[in-house]
Amino acid sequence: LKDPGLPTTRALHRVAAESMASTCIAAGGVFAVARPNQGKAAKAPKRAGSKLWMPKSAAVDSPRIIVEGDKESKMAGLTQLRKEVIMDMEDFAENELMGLLKDPNKNWQPQDFLPDPESPDFLDEVAAVQKRGASLPDDHLVVLVGDMITEEALPTYMNMLNTLEGTKDKTGADGTAWARWTRKWTAEENRHGDLMNKYMWMTGKVSMKPIETTIQNLIGSGMNPKTENNPYLGFVYTSFQERATKISHGNTARFAIEHGDEVLGKICGTIAADEGRHEIAYQRIIEEVMKRDKDGAVLAFADMMKKQIVMPAHLMDDGEHKARTGRDLFADFASVADRTGTYTAYDYASIMDHLIKRWKIADLDGLSGEAAEAQEYLMKQPARIRRLADFAAAKAKKKEAQEEAFSWIFGRKVSI
Repeated sequence: LKDPGLPTTRALHRVAAESMASTCIAAGGVFAVARPNQGKAAKAPKRAGSKLWMPKSAAVDSPRIIVEGDKESKMAGLTQLRKEVIMDMEDFAENELMGLLKDPNKNWQPQDFLPDPESPDFLDEVAAVQKRGASLPDDHLVVLVGDMITEEALPTYMNMLNTLEGTKDKTGADGTAWARWTRKWTAEENRHGDLMNKYMWMTGKVSMKPIETTIQNLIGSGMNPKTENNPYLGFVYTSFQERATKISHGNTARFAIEHGDEVLGKICGTIAADEGRHEIAYQRIIEEVMKRDKDGAVLAFADMMKKQIVMPAHLMDDGEHKARTGRDLFADFASVADRTGTYTAYDYASIMDHLIKRWKIADLDGLSGEAAEAQEYLMKQPARIRRLADFAAAKAKKKEAQEEAFSWIFGRKVSI
């Protein structure tokens, strides 16, 4: 989205929000589709400054939070003052974040939920997996596979965290608390895709070759979360995403149990619990930033909400879906996840409500004029998103039902 001070902003936000309401899901944190980088900077009109953009001559403590496409987008994402805020939080990261991680020697591992290959009953246990999964509907399989693919693109997410100024792991083995958190968070998350991949393979109900192709294409494509190397923006993003992922996995757990696969339900529920711990960590970071720089934190929160939270897997591609349908694979996957209630625009609004309450946005006082306007914007958004969701739902009811085939489930069709 362009700078909110431009004349066409109202129309742009309206179109973007309506699009979000109709395709906003979170299978593993699914929200809005981001435009891929086009390889060249967009032309920006000349202006003296705006609520989220400041020229190079701005004071060192001015909020240089970059909007995608801006001339300044190649600049560092933090002012010197805000970089110092992050650097001064090293003790916080050591004392508040590391304690939320679990000892790998005591934590669950994928094998705890899978048939034991050393057991003489191994093949019988695999047959039991297939028997339990026999009743799983195809639309729920599509959502489960989409969740799993999103989890499997973990290298991209670690790379994103290591773009953030002041917290990145510069050598790959830094001893700072920030760097150790990123590596250990990644290590915990790595078990999610590993477990889901193996279990879904054992069900015999999904086609692994196109799934594996989608994973490789997704990791190769990367992602653009619009965080601009700025940890303020980056940790707002992860605060939102982790909660969304928790909700999504929680719903797939419920669906699995409803359809007779209690083990799969336990798997998804256990992963959701991990996401809940990680959600707490990232939300604590912004909570701490609020104490030290409430203007910057509020501006960052508003900036990410105006740009919308981008799904980590928005560039998923199986190499055939778009050629066959003319639509992005993600768009159809998003429709299935929304229709099944795995994650909807109403959940998006509920996450905004949660973060607004968690970070006590309504109670903040003494903000600068720019931050006060951002505060006002944030307070209005949950209700606005719900209205748009109502509009999109009513519009969808009037449309003729449509089905589409997914390579992930051997070309079988589901409603989108």
